[in-house]
Amino acid sequence: MKISNTIPAAYTDNEAYMNIIKRVSVRRYEDTPVTSDQVSAILHAAMSAPSGVNRQPWEFILVDDKDLLDKLADCLPYAKMAAHAAVAIVVCGNRDRFLEGVDENLWEQDLSAASENILLAAHAIGLGGVWTCLYPHQERIAPVKSLLNIPDNMVPFNLIPIGVPESGHAPMDKWHPERIHHNRM
Repeated sequence: MKISNTIPAAYTDNEAYMNIIKRVSVRRYEDTPVTSDQVSAILHAAMSAPSGVNRQPWEFILVDDKDLLDKLADCLPYAKMAAHAAVAIVVCGNRDRFLEGVDENLWEQDLSAASENILLAAHAIGLGGVWTCLYPHQERIAPVKSLLNIPDNMVPFNLIPIGVPESGHAPMDKWHPERIHHNRM
């Protein structure tokens, strides 16, 4: 099988596919609010993610208070852009819905799928966001738990600032055919 170095023409008109290809991490936002309908659409997409045994171990904290966004930006070294975002979503894992035994860490995959859906949905509706890591860094988790009154059974996984992107965000070429292996390494 020969893999093309270009997107097959049959897929370039597919909006869902091209939304994935054109999504970018947005760290600069216009001073423009987002609507409750936009946030609702994003959260519906997040909760449509797959999860192990359909446990749906996620909880979402929507932060739109400017003071809280500023405080989050101040205490998180890689989330300074939160101060300029219209909203941020803190994706949390609910320990009460984690699987047990050998699958106890599948919640990380589940929350990753929900987080990617947030980013794709934001992009699809003309907004932009960026995944900023909290888990497994206790020095990032602790201040977020404190600021947002997150109980002990919740694990802050990431913080995703969202807003109307400033111009100049173009998708990077992430195509690396040398990373594709056929049948064996």
